[in-house]
This record gives sequence, C-alpha cells and structure tokens, in this order.
Amino acid sequence: MQATTQLPTSRKVQRFITNNIIIIGIFLLAVVVSILRPNFLGESNIRNLLGNTAIRFIIAVGVSGCLITRGTDLSAGRTAGFAACMAAIMLQRPDYVNRMIPGLPQMPLIVVLLIVLALTALIGAINGSVVAFFKVPPFIATLGMQTLVYGIALVTTGAQPIGSLRKEYTDIATGYIGNPIVSYIALIALVVGLLMWTLYNKMRYGKYMYAIGGNEAAAEVAGVNVSRSKVIIYTLAGVLYGLCGFLLAAKSGGASVNTAMGYELEAIAGCTIGGVSVNGGVGRISGILIGVLVFEVLKIAMQFMGLKSDYTYIVQGLVIIIAVALDLRKYLAKK
Repeated sequence: MQATTQLPTSRKVQRFITNNIIIIGIFLLAVVVSILRPNFLGESNIRNLLGNTAIRFIIAVGVSGCLITRGTDLSAGRTAGFAACMAAIMLQRPDYVNRMIPGLPQMPLIVVLLIVLALTALIGAINGSVVAFFKVPPFIATLGMQTLVYGIALVTTGAQPIGSLRKEYTDIATGYIGNPIVSYIALIALVVGLLMWTLYNKMRYGKYMYAIGGNEAAAEVAGVNVSRSKVIIYTLAGVLYGLCGFLLAAKSGGASVNTAMGYELEAIAGCTIGGVSVNGGVGRISGILIGVLVFEVLKIAMQFMGLKSDYTYIVQGLVIIIAVALDLRKYLAKK
C-alpha cells in the first residue's frame, strides 16, 4: 500500500521537474552567478531586470493569445518597433534642428499613445482578418506582415535613427514610485497583467479563446463566433505591441527600424517556458510572467559571466528549441 502511494508522488515530482526543467536550470544558474558575482543582486541590476521584463512581458501577453488559439504572431517585434518609431517621431523635442517632421506641433503624450495604439491595432486587425476570413496560416500571414511593417518603417523613417525625445516622455522610463526599483514601466506592466488576467479568466473573451485553442470545430458548434474572436484576439495583441513600442522608445531614449527586432521570438520563448502550449488551449498570465522573467535572468546572467554576445544568441536559441520540444512532448504524452 505504501508503494502505491509513493509511486504517484514520485511520478508527480518527476513530471514537475521535467515540465519545469528550464526554469529550474536557470534558477540554479542565477544562484551560482549571484555567488560568483555579488553585484548580480545589486539594486541597479534588479531595476534593469524588472524594466526589461516589464516591456517584454507586455509583448509576450499579446503573443500568448495567438498561441493559445493555435496561432502565432511573427510580426510582434516589427510592430512594436514601428510603434516605437512613430512615437519617437511625434515626441521629438521642438527645438531639435533635425526633427523628422519639422513644424510638427507638440501633442500631449496621451494623444500620441492613442495614435500609436490605433495604428498597431489596425495591424493586428489585418492579421486577424487574414487568418480568420482568408484561412491563411498564422505563420505565413504574420510573417508577411512582419516584412510589410518593416518596409513601412523604413519608408517612414528613411532608415534614420530618431532621437532627442521630449523629457516628459523619457521620464516614463526613468521615473519610479517610492523605491527606485518600482519604475513606472513596471507598474504599467502590472496593470496590463491584471487586466489581461481578468480577460483570460473572468470574461467571455478568455472563455472563447481557450475553447478555440482546445477544439476550434467544437467551439464553433457550441456557438462561438470563431472568426470574430480571432480578429479581436489579434487586434488586442496589436494594441499591446503598440504599448510595448511606446514604452521601449522612452526607455531607449530613441528608436530605429531595428528597435524590438527579434522580440517576437523572445515572447514566444517566454510564453512557452511559462506554460503556454503551442498546441493551443493552455496558458496563464502568471506563467507568462515567470517565463519572461526567467528568460531575462538567463540573458543577464550570461552577461555577468562575461559570455560574448555572439554566444548568448546560441544559448537563447537552444532554450527556445528545448522549450518548444518539451511542450510538444507534454502534448504527445497526453495523447
């Protein structure tokens, strides 16, 4: 009797370790690095870690909705970069000689933010419409949009970097509440997380999203307007990419067509590490936050260990492959 009780427990432990091997491994790496490099846990590094995590968490939450419905969005990074460029163009200092648009009147931050979000929402709506109504695979549809948005950014900016931003804009990145570690950006990410958690768990939006990811045909039979839901999901994702780009330009103090390049892959990695299944129907906001945080810890830990940036890309690529492989393994085990 003891053997039958002990066996399920050992299997649970084994399953937990297997399912979270990346998180456990990176946590152990962080412990080792913190021992070898005590300043790894310093205030400035923690502040930098939280700031980077906050921005990438916002874009990852947007991508998560697409993944949960068995889709993806490869245009996320370019859309965020386009948003950063648009925000930077509209928020350059009026006394800057080489303004991108000379004579452009000063606009309140909230107005610029709304314009940027409207533009990226349109991009997301087009993605969703192509996927939902024309039945183009999300991989192909968003890959095409990735190139399209990049081209628009190149034409709009003339491939020139955009700097000299207004102080009240960059203050969003440098400002903090109480403790310097709790920045405005971290607070904004927290609000986004709470709102998206409510959508995923308490609203019809989340119910439909998980139903589509679990079994699209069954969801449609049950009365879910699948096409409309997908358009809404991709549109909301576009809004989140816009917010990410807006904050990223403020944090960087400028923008270029290469801003946020590759963020979509980091977002997918963070989602997958955090338990969002590429096979659809599974994913939690808390898991996404953990996944993004863990991935950022990995990158910073490699920097503190003096690993060349060339090799960090190799490690990040391996982590992404392993995360997706483990997710597929779980999916096949359930079948």
